[in-house]
Amino acid sequence: MPNEKKSFTASMKCGHCQNVAPMEIVADSSTVREYSDDSSGTDWEAGSVYQLSKCPACDGMTLRSYDWHSGYMDGSDIEYKVLYPLGEKVLRGLPRQIDAAYQAAHKVRNIDANAYGVLLGRVLDLVCEDRKASGRTLDQKLKSLAQNGEIPSKLVDVAAGVRKLRNIGAHANLGDLTVAELPVLDDLTRAILEYVYSAPFLAKEAEDRLAKLKTRKGEDPSDEDASDQEEK
Repeated sequence: MPNEKKSFTASMKCGHCQNVAPMEIVADSSTVREYSDDSSGTDWEAGSVYQLSKCPACDGMTLRSYDWHSGYMDGSDIEYKVLYPLGEKVLRGLPRQIDAAYQAAHKVRNIDANAYGVLLGRVLDLVCEDRKASGRTLDQKLKSLAQNGEIPSKLVDVAAGVRKLRNIGAHANLGDLTVAELPVLDDLTRAILEYVYSAPFLAKEAEDRLAKLKTRKGEDPSDEDASDQEEK
């Protein structure tokens, strides 16, 4: 049998490794059916199309779909919806340098687990630097953050887990990180970044919106505490 010619998508970002490139289409399916209206003599096709493609960098699979209706679509207006992998919720409020380091780590997540562990360790180093932690080692700096109330003492143990996994990735004699450790690294690092940056950012954003809402209604936001006291 002659080899079937491969087909590819346009350039798209891989949700696994963040690589941007055309991807090989390995399977497709559709629910498109033909319809007709005898009263008007109109025929059309409509349904959903599903496409499975493979990333050339990490071999990760992406499943996406689009809705089709030949009555008002010409093929140039197709809008794809990625069904898998689902995008990770963006961490808001991160300082630019820390956000850049975190994104750099995720670009190698599914390419090299050891490099991912090392780069996440660098993210922790930057957090300590940004929050003016004291101490020589990362462990000492994390403990100083807890003592200063920057992070809960429980998160020191969490951060220590990232540090230990980072050390494994950085030193060949300690072994290798595997894909099994990646979810652990993900959760540990996100817990720290969410507590230190995202939670305060979202709280401040909510306070600002509430103040603007009160201002639009002609209320004085500073009167809130006074009114609370009156109610008590």
